[in-house]
Amino acid sequence: MSKKVFSEELVDRVVKELQIADLCNATIGEVLLVASRLEELTGIPFIRMDQGSPGLEANRIGVEAEKAALDRGVGSQYPPAAGIPELKNEASRFVKAFLDVDISPMSCIPTTGGVAASFSSFIACTQRIPGKNKVLFIDPGFPIQKSQLKILGIDCESFDVHDFRGEAIGPKLESYLSRGDFAAIVYSNPNNPAWICLEESELEVISRLATEYDVIVMEDLAYFCMDFRHPYGKPYEPPYAPTVAKYTDNYILMLSSSKIFSYAGQRMALACISDRLFDTYYPGLAAIYGDSGIFGQTYIASILYMITSGCTASTQYAYAEMLRASSDGRLDFNTDTREYERRAHRMKKIFTDNGFRIVYDRDASLPVGDGFFFTLGYGGMTGGELLKELLYYGVSCINLATTGSLQSGVRACTSRMTEELYPVLEARMKAFSEDHPL
Repeated sequence: MSKKVFSEELVDRVVKELQIADLCNATIGEVLLVASRLEELTGIPFIRMDQGSPGLEANRIGVEAEKAALDRGVGSQYPPAAGIPELKNEASRFVKAFLDVDISPMSCIPTTGGVAASFSSFIACTQRIPGKNKVLFIDPGFPIQKSQLKILGIDCESFDVHDFRGEAIGPKLESYLSRGDFAAIVYSNPNNPAWICLEESELEVISRLATEYDVIVMEDLAYFCMDFRHPYGKPYEPPYAPTVAKYTDNYILMLSSSKIFSYAGQRMALACISDRLFDTYYPGLAAIYGDSGIFGQTYIASILYMITSGCTASTQYAYAEMLRASSDGRLDFNTDTREYERRAHRMKKIFTDNGFRIVYDRDASLPVGDGFFFTLGYGGMTGGELLKELLYYGVSCINLATTGSLQSGVRACTSRMTEELYPVLEARMKAFSEDHPL
């Protein structure tokens, strides 16, 4: 007799009610809606592994700084489009302290979350040189970024890095870049959804090819210093987190406050552009916007400002203070976020004890670490089949296929796991394995 928590009939009814066309390939938002509706109808809690929303308290240093900024009256004036000087200065210090990279305050630009940073960067990168108008994703990756390209009408291609680690990444990248029509390369490091990390040698290859083919690397560092296998996160002390910024001037680093400071609700990030790229004149940009054609100036005044008209002033002061405290050594954000490592370790054990496997299980030279995300496969199930089956057992996740992965499996997020849910997860996965013998 099946031990499912929710009947197939009930799940199907909810999917139909919510007008979800294809549950197996549902978006993060659609899976979230299904899980929330099932909880509402039954009162039975889900193990929520779908949305990557922080599961820790917002950093108090930021909260107090934002309240103080509002009390000073900053809410009555529009903030400068390029960002307040305090944030730009602290962003420059932070990048130096934790990456050992020099970027001037001028080139550090606040954005309303990493999503706004990538949206603006896609526009600027693909318009700077006529004919170089495509984006290459090193997948798996964040599905929203491909959705942004659909809105913008920008073409993209991608490849699953699973089989192209180490030395293999170079020839694979060059097979695309040698065509001459790619404007940008995009990846996250650590990776959403697989939690794999591109290693120093791989970043060197990416950087060399980006320089050779004049392609801008958009490096998404939303999970900054969260590769907990290494002692990153000590200001002005090695080891520093790996980045392409060490090897090329063709880069935009996207740094978010959402995960490392649990400040997601205030929508604040940074686009840190290399100084050389920031100051480069592009006739293509000048022709489109009728402005200076200087990359950084166009990025701020002619693109980003038209999208968000600047970032919330009080939140900029909050972010500035959290960055300052980190660079000063008063705020150890790396220790704070290690809770995700502990959760991943416990959750992975429950799944693997019940027949699941970790899909992306290795980097080029090391077993994959524990952190915010991990990936799961089971027997011969496709990712869509596994997503659907897990819903019946009260576990929500997303299909890896929606992230550009060619592997069969799902993405699991650790952020919403709580202590009382571990025995619930263990019981449900024991039932799952008994209902699905391998």
